[in-house]
Amino acid sequence: MTDWIAAAAALRPETRLFIDGAFTPAADGATFDTIAPRDGSLFAEVSAAGDEDIDRAVRGAATAFESGVWSRADRRTRQRVLLRLSELMLENLDELALLESIDSGHPIGDSRNVDVPNAARTIRWYAEALDKIYDEIAPTPESALALVTREPLGVVAAVVPWNYPLIITAWKIAPALAAGNSVVLKPAELTSLSALKLAGLAAEAGLPAGVLQVVPGIGRVAGQALGRHPRVDKIAFTGSPAVGRGFLTYAGESNGKQVSLELGGKSAQLVLADVEDLDACASAVAWGIFYNAGQTCHGGSRLVVDARVHDELVEKVIAVGASLVLGDPLDESTQIGTIASAVQLERVLSYTAVAQSEGVTVSGGERIRPTGLAEGYYVEPTVFDHVDNTGRIGQEEIFGPALSVTTVDGPEEGVRVANESAYGLAASVWTSDLRTAHRVARDLRAGTVWVNTFDVADVITPFGGVKQSGSGRDRSLHAFDSYTSLKTTWIDLGRGSRY
Repeated sequence: MTDWIAAAAALRPETRLFIDGAFTPAADGATFDTIAPRDGSLFAEVSAAGDEDIDRAVRGAATAFESGVWSRADRRTRQRVLLRLSELMLENLDELALLESIDSGHPIGDSRNVDVPNAARTIRWYAEALDKIYDEIAPTPESALALVTREPLGVVAAVVPWNYPLIITAWKIAPALAAGNSVVLKPAELTSLSALKLAGLAAEAGLPAGVLQVVPGIGRVAGQALGRHPRVDKIAFTGSPAVGRGFLTYAGESNGKQVSLELGGKSAQLVLADVEDLDACASAVAWGIFYNAGQTCHGGSRLVVDARVHDELVEKVIAVGASLVLGDPLDESTQIGTIASAVQLERVLSYTAVAQSEGVTVSGGERIRPTGLAEGYYVEPTVFDHVDNTGRIGQEEIFGPALSVTTVDGPEEGVRVANESAYGLAASVWTSDLRTAHRVARDLRAGTVWVNTFDVADVITPFGGVKQSGSGRDRSLHAFDSYTSLKTTWIDLGRGSRY
C-alpha cells in the first residue's frame, strides 16, 4: 500500500503559468496560496495570472489558431496527439491523483480509481470520435451542391470549478481541442495543480505551443479578464449562478462571445410509495448527496418522498450516512473526504442554524476532526427532515453533505414539489411501475433524470441543465456543437444541361 502522506510530502508540483508552451511566473510576480483541506496546511504558492498574463495567453492562443498548426491539422494528427495525452495521464496516474486529493480533499481512492481514469477516458473518447464524424450535404436542386461543414470557433476559454477539477477540465478541453480550437484553461484557484501537470503532459504528447494555455488566478481578476477579452470566441464555464451571469454580462459588454454555462443544482430524488427496494434506494440517496462531501453539482440534495415510506427510508438513509468512512483523503480506507476550503466549510455549517430557525429536524451536521489531524475541513453527513420545500433549506444550494427531506402524497404532488426549484440539473424517480416512471421522468424539469438509480454517468451521454442550472451540454457528441460553427458552402453547378 502506498504511503500517500509521504508521497505528498515529496511532491514538488509545478506552480507557474503555462503560456506558449513554457512555464512562466506571472508578469507581476503575484501568487496565491494553495491550502490542503485535509489539514489546513499551506501546500504551495501558485502564480496568479493578471490582466497582462491573460492578454498574452489569449493572443498566443489566437496566433496558434490562425497559424493552422492545430486548427487545420489533419484529424488523424489531432487524434494521435490526444490519444498520447490520454496515455500519459494514465502513466502519471499516481501523481495526478495525489494532486487532486491534496487540492480538493477528494479521497485518494476515488482520485486514483475514478477521477484520473475518467478524465483520461474522456480525452481518448473525443480523440477516437474525430474520424467518425461526417459533415452534411443539403438536399439542393440539381443545379447546386451545398456542403454543411463544421469549423472550430477559435479561442475557447474554459473556466472550471474546484469540486472535480480534472474530470470537468477534460469535459471541456477534450471536445474543444479535438475540434481544432485553441484553449485557455483557467482552473479554480483552490485546485490548480493538476491542470498545470496536465499542461506539461499535453506538451509532451505533442500539442503545439499556444494551443493549450493554463492560467491559474483569482476569479475576479483572471476570470473577468478572460470574459471581457475581445479575442476570446467562447466561454465554457462551470460554477456558481452569480459568476455565470457575470460571464454573460462580460460577453455582452465585449465582443458578444458565445457562453455555455453549467451552474449547479438542487436535484430531487423523488421516491414513490411503490418503490421496490428501500435498501437500494437508501444507499443511492445517501451516496448521491454524501459522495465527495456533497460537493457535486447534480448531487441529490433533496429527498422528495411519499409519506407512506418516509419514516423507514429516512432511517435507512441516516444509517448509510453513519456507516461511511469519513477521514483523511490520503488514507485509502476513506470514503468521504473534506470540504474544499475554510470558507466553504463555514458556509455549509451555517445552514444548521438556518434549519433550526425554519423548524427543521437536524441529524448530524457537526464538524469533526479525524484522529491524527488537528485541523482540516470535515463535516459529518447531515439530514434535514420535515423541510418546507419553499424555505432556504429546500431551495438554496448548500454544496455540502446535506440532504433536505420533504414529504409528499403521491406522484402528482411529488412532481410538483420536485419541480419547485430555480434549478434543473438532475433528478430521479423511484417506482416499480414502468408507466409511472415514464410519465414522471417526462414531467420532471431536469437535464438528466434517472429511474431507480442515481448518479450513473458516462461520456457517451450529454450533461447539463435547464432553468438556472445553465445552458449548453458537456459530454457526448453533442459537446462538439459547443465548440464548432456550421459553414454552408453553396456551389453552383450551372443551369440547363447536366454536362
